[in-house]
Formats: sequence, structure tokens, C-alpha cells
Amino acid sequence: MTTANTTASLGQVGRAAAETAARATRISLDSAERAIAVQLEYTKGAFAQAALNAKAVSQATDVQGLLALPNRLAESAIENFMGYSRSLYEVASEAQAEYSRLAEERMAAFQAVMAETVEQAARSSPAGGDVAVAAFKSQLAATTAAFDSFTKAAKNFASYADAGVKAASNGKSRK
Repeated sequence: MTTANTTASLGQVGRAAAETAARATRISLDSAERAIAVQLEYTKGAFAQAALNAKAVSQATDVQGLLALPNRLAESAIENFMGYSRSLYEVASEAQAEYSRLAEERMAAFQAVMAETVEQAARSSPAGGDVAVAAFKSQLAATTAAFDSFTKAAKNFASYADAGVKAASNGKSRK
């Protein structure tokens, strides 16, 4: 492996790191923007609901009507809060999926660069260097397998969490 190849590889790694940082920043800012939009919509809805609640209280004509209000108002508040929670969960879930895609892409690129580097080293290594190259390839394969296992576990966890949120939402809407 020549100095020019090493310098070019390091330049590629630096550019990739800068692109990754920029993309992660965009994901974070986009997610924050969506979360703020959800919060603003919820706040607007809460103010509108408060006005409707005040109107309902002022229009109660008898004691039974007034006593029925707390249950209706509480049910409405719970439904609104569940909608707000689902919306925030969706924002977080989308951000997690984007971060996962980014990590998978970066890992795939890293593996490709490392495999190429190992092949270049193998071609230019002295006699007997094949043992070191084989050991490095084995380590790279183990790292790849570990990352794949971690990614699969994270996806399974996200899937279970999503199913739990959907089940909770469906359970509330059936009542």
C-alpha cells in the first residue's frame, strides 16, 4: 500500500465522516422541527378544547348536565393526549429509522473500505503475511456479524415497541 493510496483513503474517510455528521445533523433538526410542529398543533388544540369546555360549563342548564361534564371533558382530554403521544412517537420512530439507515450505510461503506484495504495489504505483503491478513479478515467478519446482530435486535425491539403502541392505541379506540 503506497503513501498516495493511504492519503487518498484517509481523505475519503474524512469526507465520509463530514457527510455523515451533516446528515445526522439534518436528521436531528428535521425531527426537532416535526416535534415542535406536533407540540404547536397540540397546544392550539388544547386552547380550542379549553374554550369549548368553558362554553359547555356555561351552557349547563341543570345539575345532571353539570355532573356529566367532568367525564366527557376527561375523555376528550385523554383522547387528545393519546393523539399527541402517538404523534410524538411517530416522530421519534421515524428519526430512529433514519439514524438506523445512516448507521447501516456507514457500516457497509466502512466494510467495503476495510475489505479493499485488506486486499491491497495482502497483495503488497511479504511472504508469510497471509496469516496476518487472514486474521484481519476474520476480525472484520466477526465485526460485521456483531453489527448485523445488533441491527437485527434493534429492529426487532423497534417492531415490538411499535406493535405495543399500536395495540394501546387500538385498545383505547375500541372503548
